[in-house]
Order: sequence, then C-alpha cells, then structure tokens
Amino acid sequence: MSDPSINIFPTEVYAARLEQAQAGAASAGLNGLIIGTGAELAYLTGSWLSTHERLTALVIPVLGTPTIILPSVDRGDLALSAIPDLDIKVRGWVDGENAHNLAIEALDPTGMQMLGVGIGSSITADHLIPIQGLLPVNIRYELAVNVLKELFVSKDDAEITQLRAAGAAIDRVHAQVPGLLTAGRTEREVATDLEALILREHTEVDFIIVGSGPNGANPHHSFSDRVLQTGDIVVLDIGGTFGPGYHSDCTRTYVVGGPDAQSNADFNQLYDALYAAQLAAVAQARPGVTAESVDRAARSVIEAAGYGEQFIHRTGHGIGLSTHEEPFIMAGNDLVLEPGMAFSIEPGIYIDGVHGARIEDIVVITDDGCETLNNQPKELQ
Repeated sequence: MSDPSINIFPTEVYAARLEQAQAGAASAGLNGLIIGTGAELAYLTGSWLSTHERLTALVIPVLGTPTIILPSVDRGDLALSAIPDLDIKVRGWVDGENAHNLAIEALDPTGMQMLGVGIGSSITADHLIPIQGLLPVNIRYELAVNVLKELFVSKDDAEITQLRAAGAAIDRVHAQVPGLLTAGRTEREVATDLEALILREHTEVDFIIVGSGPNGANPHHSFSDRVLQTGDIVVLDIGGTFGPGYHSDCTRTYVVGGPDAQSNADFNQLYDALYAAQLAAVAQARPGVTAESVDRAARSVIEAAGYGEQFIHRTGHGIGLSTHEEPFIMAGNDLVLEPGMAFSIEPGIYIDGVHGARIEDIVVITDDGCETLNNQPKELQ
C-alpha cells in the first residue's frame, strides 16, 4: 500500500469512533476492549501497523484514556496514523517485558471490579490465552465486533464516500476488460494486464479471477495458462484496496469475441435467470429486512429456473476495511439490515466442467432502499 499517512480521515473522525467504542463497551457491561492489529485498529485509529508475533493492542477502558501497547521497535510507524493527534497513551515494550500484563493494567486503570472484556477479532490464541490467565476466571468475554456491531458494521458518511470512490475505480477497470479478452491470449496474460489497470486506480491489488470456459465453474479460480477461445464464457472478478484501506469488489461475465460470439441457448437461459436473481436481491435490500431475505430473493429466482443446485455459495458479504465482513448475505443470518450497511450481491450459477456466470455489485443500505456502487453494464459483454 502507498504511504497511509496521506490516506487517513481527519482526527475528529477517529476521536468520535473511540468515544463510541468506549460507550459501547460500557453499555455491554464490560470493563473495556482489547483490539489487535488489522481492520478494527485501522477503523479506530487509522493505523495499519503490523508487528507480526509481538503483541500490539489498543486497550480501551470504559473509564480513562485508551492506551496502545506495542513493541518499541515499531513506535515510528505510529506517525503514519492518527494516533499522535488522538488522546491515546503510547506504551512501548521491549523483548523480555510482559506485554500481556501491560494490556491488563491499561484495561483497569481505576481498580474496578473485573466483569468482562471485549476482544478484537485479530487477537490470536497466543495472546488471548496469556491475557485470560491474568484475569479472573469467571469474567465474561465477548467479541468486540459483536459489542460494537452498530459501529463496525454500519458505515458512516466518510466510509461510504470511500466505498463509492472504490466502486467507481473498479468500474473503470471493468470498462476496459472487453478489449483484453481476445482469442489466443491466456487467462494469465489477461490477469497481468488487469493487475496494472487495478494499480492505476487503487493502492493495492486484492485479487484477480479470470475464469474462462470450465474454469468459470470454480467460483474461487484465480487464473491459469488456459488459452481463450472465441465464444468462451469468462467470469471476471476483481478488487483492490483504495484510499485509507477500503476495498472494491465487482464481478461481470464476458464472452470472448463479444456476446454475439456465444450462441448457446441453454447458457442464455441460465444468464437470464442469473440477471433476474441479482436484480431481485438488489430490490430486496432495504432497511428492516434480514440479510437472509436478500439471499432468499436471489436463490428463489435461480431455483425456479432449475439451477438451485448450481448456486453453491452465499449471495454476498459485507465490505469495508476488510474485503469479507458482516453482514453476510446468506441463509440463517437474521441480522436486520440498517442504513450504512455495505455488502456485495453476487449470485452465481456454475455448471461443473462447462462454464459459470456471476454478477456482483456492492450496495449500501440507504434510508429507503439501497445505493448500488458498481454501475458497469450487467448484460453479457
């Protein structure tokens, strides 16, 4: 990623998020939160600091000032975040010190009775187990993402602006894809071109899927040395990292040589069903409905067309500072959608050994429906 110090939000954005996190922990009856590195730390402070096996943790007590515990050798990287301008204590540690004990001290600066702790999703077992060993045996542990679901899962205006720009950036890449898909080229050659195009619009390439012919029937195919042939169906799914770390993710289905080069009536029927299913799910996405109802909207159309067994994954996933996060748009998820939630809608149909097709847009729930952040044509191209 390029220098993140030029891609952080104003300090007041992070200050407000820290206050909300502290209030959320208090409302949950916890003594505070211990947040590790990764998307949650970046959300709260703008820092993408990575310290490998050494403990780095943002400790947010319900009373008192947050503290970031980190190896002293990595303190210089804090300048790339909002932390120097925030009301956060910095406590460096050196090899041989008990960093886990420092985290516990920062969690309880006022000597309160210890009731419970919210743990960030990136705190690994080699840190969680020592932390638990230093705390009373009968306290409650919660995932911080559940305690702060409203804060983490619903995007604020600043985040939506970034996601909207990321969506437009990946759209500009997709607009150039038809010119890359010519007979005689390999999937790998197309992917190499896509990497360069994504980097013109983003700071990092997250993934590239070029699934031609039978490879398109594998939803998680990347790319290979298979040579494109005229009339091949190609599933092309790409995404990158943008701005302060927000992600793009968009899939379109193409035909080598253009849609007129494909004359398979069965595939046309399949694609019509897929297109209708994606539109049905977008229409269902609005405040007050459940995540699983959006999945059901897409799945019902595909099942009615006779392809139910060929739709083998969830309809979507949340997106933000992580490429995959809540809300997950799938059966069994009764999470009620609220304004600000951002996620993909990406039904797919896969005929094993023959071809596949997928259409994916990122949407954001609005007050009365959803905004689609990807706007390249969904028709076969």
